[in-house]
Amino acid sequence: MEFRLSARIFHGPLGPWLRLMRFDRPIGIALLLWPTWWGLWFAAGGLPSLKNLIIFTLGVVVMRAAGCVVNDLADRDIDPLVERTRSRPLAAGEIRPHQALILLVVLLLIALALVLMTNRLTVLMAFGGVLLAGTYPFYKRFTHFPQIALGVAFGWAIPMAFAAETGQVPSLAWWLFFANLCWTLIYDTQYAMADRAEDLQAGVKSTAIVFGRMDVPIIAMLMGLKVALLVIIGLQYLPHPAFFTAIALAFLHFQLQLWRIRERNPHACFRAFLSNHWIGLFIFVGIATSHLIQ
Repeated sequence: MEFRLSARIFHGPLGPWLRLMRFDRPIGIALLLWPTWWGLWFAAGGLPSLKNLIIFTLGVVVMRAAGCVVNDLADRDIDPLVERTRSRPLAAGEIRPHQALILLVVLLLIALALVLMTNRLTVLMAFGGVLLAGTYPFYKRFTHFPQIALGVAFGWAIPMAFAAETGQVPSLAWWLFFANLCWTLIYDTQYAMADRAEDLQAGVKSTAIVFGRMDVPIIAMLMGLKVALLVIIGLQYLPHPAFFTAIALAFLHFQLQLWRIRERNPHACFRAFLSNHWIGLFIFVGIATSHLIQ
């Protein structure tokens, strides 16, 4: 999955709006969609209802876009100071803040319309999801652990998926939630390692900065914890060879990522970050296959 999708539409009249919502960078959608589908398939014990599959898939796209708009509104004074972000539509002046705010309201109304088609518990949990998505961009101003906030925000769709499919949030949902939190800490720290020099210059905090030279060993420990949590989930809830095969593939891919980031080259760290969509895919295929051929 490439860093950017090369298409004329991103450079036409709609281009600034699509880039503001990061539709030119689909990796964020993938990293949010895979754990959402993990939750849906586990909650349903296989293929979820078509209704919930559509609602949550569209919800991922809409809320990821809304989160990007919130992030750029919050960082519109910081982004011009960083080479990687100074071309963003708000930072470059292609879109005015009040225009972005209108887009945000529209996206949130679409998300509300989607969630209102579920049940009461899911609707109530959705308000927590909006709060998480709306506050995440501000954590990097006062804590070195904004990656935890991102992990909670990105994983919140898992218990919501269980609530929508079953009307309750069992312990399995929280096991998956914490496994996903570990994964988010892994890939967002890799992302922050790629930006570490510029983040220090801009005064932005991150786990990559606070971990320092312990960043790679800590990522390795988080990878071990992620795999251990998946094994526990498999033993307790899905003892199927397909799921454990998926875990093994994820473990092997984590070793490749560690090799890539060993010298902390920013480009290599970013490539490692991008490759995390394979982790999500492996686990999803393992879950879906296990339920299909039980």
